[in-house]
Amino acid sequence: MMEERPAGTPVLRRMNRAAVLDAVRRRAPEPVRLAELSQLTELTRPTVAQAVEDLLAAGWLRQHAPRPATVGRPATRFSLNGRAAPVLGLDVGPHTVTAGIADLAGERLAVIRRTVRHRSARHLLEAVDEVTDEALATAGLAAEQITAVTAATPGIVEETTGRVLFVPSVPGWSEIDLAGRLRAHFRCAVTVENDANLAALAAAHQRTGAGTLLAVQWGERLGAGVVIDGRLHRGAGQAGEIGFIRPAGNLPNTGSNTDLPNTDLPNTDLPNTDLPNTDLPNTDLPDADLPDAAGDGRGPLERAIGAEAIVNLARHRAAGHPESGLARATDAAAVFAAAAGGDPIAAEVVDRVAAVFAEAIAPVVLVLSPHVIVIGGGIARAGAVLLDAIARHLEDLTLTPPSVELSELAEGTVLTGAIQMALDGVWRDTLAVC
Repeated sequence: MMEERPAGTPVLRRMNRAAVLDAVRRRAPEPVRLAELSQLTELTRPTVAQAVEDLLAAGWLRQHAPRPATVGRPATRFSLNGRAAPVLGLDVGPHTVTAGIADLAGERLAVIRRTVRHRSARHLLEAVDEVTDEALATAGLAAEQITAVTAATPGIVEETTGRVLFVPSVPGWSEIDLAGRLRAHFRCAVTVENDANLAALAAAHQRTGAGTLLAVQWGERLGAGVVIDGRLHRGAGQAGEIGFIRPAGNLPNTGSNTDLPNTDLPNTDLPNTDLPNTDLPNTDLPDADLPDAAGDGRGPLERAIGAEAIVNLARHRAAGHPESGLARATDAAAVFAAAAGGDPIAAEVVDRVAAVFAEAIAPVVLVLSPHVIVIGGGIARAGAVLLDAIARHLEDLTLTPPSVELSELAEGTVLTGAIQMALDGVWRDTLAVC
C-alpha cells in the first residue's frame, strides 16, 4: 500500500488563497482585517498575510486605508475588487428586455430596461443588443471584461445546450441560438435559463436554511421554479410550467361562452373534504379548456388569471356598478388597490382570482409540500389583499398549508436570479483555481 504524500507548497498556497478569498466574499461589501480573516479561515496570521499579498497582486482584493484607532496601531483592511470579474445578467421577456451588470461583490453597476413593441424574435434580439451595449457603456466596461453571462428567457430550456425548445409567447424565438450569439460577443461562459427557475434561485438566495421553495412568477403569464435544499429542481426539463394547468370549476368564457363542466368532487363523507364552491356567479374568466384559444401560446391558467385577464374580469364586473372605479382599471395593480381600499366589487374579483390560483396550485403543494410559496412578477405588488385570500383558500385545499409570501424584488426577481447564477459560476471557477 502506497503512503499518501502531503500536498506540495503550491497546492497549499492555492487552498489558502481560496479560503481567504471566500472569507472576504462572505463579509462583502464590508472590508475585513487580517486578524478577522485569520479567525474566519482558522489559518495563522502569517499564512493569511501571504494569501492576501497574492490576491492583491492578482487583482482580486483591494486595500483600504486604516481607520483611526484610539488604542494601538490602526489595522489595514481589505475587500473584494469587484471590477476584477464583473458579470452580466439578462431578463429577456416577450415585452421587455433588461440587462444588469454587477461586480464581484454583487453591487449593481448598471441596469438598463427596454420595452419591446413587436412580439417577434428579431425585435427581441435587437432589444438584447441595445440593452447590453448601453449597460456596458453605463458601467464603463468593454465586452471582453465581462467574465460570465446568464440570460433568462421564457419557455423550456435544454439544460445541457441552453437551447430554447418551446416558447410560444415569442414566434421564432426557439430558432435563435441565443447562447451562441452571446458567447461570440462576450467570449466568456454563457448560461441560458428559464426565467421562473432564476426567480426561484433569487428567492431561495434571500432565505437561510434548507427546505423546499416554490417560486411563482405571476404577470401576464405564470410560471414557477422549484428549489429543494438550495438546488434547482428541473425534473425532466419542464418542471414549473404551471401556466398550463387547467383550472377546475365552472369558468365562463368571455369570448365563446363555453363553460367547463362542473368538476365538484363527490362527497366522500370524510372530514373536511368539501372543496370550495367553484360554481360562482358568472365572473367571465377566460376559457381555460382549450390549449391555446387566443393563439398567443398562453396556457389555461394564464388565460384565466394572468394580469390581462384580471383587468378584463374587473372591468366586466364593474360594468353594472357605476359606484366602482374598476370600469376604468388599466392594470392589475389598480384592481388590487381598489380591493385594499374597500371596493366590494374589487374584493370579489381578488377573492375569485385567489380561489382559482389556490385550486390550481393545491395539487402541486400536496405533492411537493413546500415550506414557502414566493410570488414574484408584477402581481407581487398586490400586497396583503391577494396574499391573505390565497392563504385562506389554500388552507381549505391542502393538509399543511405553506407560508405564502410576496417577493420583495417583484419584477426584478428574474434579473437578480440571472446575476446571482452568473456570480455563482464565477466564484465556483475562481475558488478552484485562484
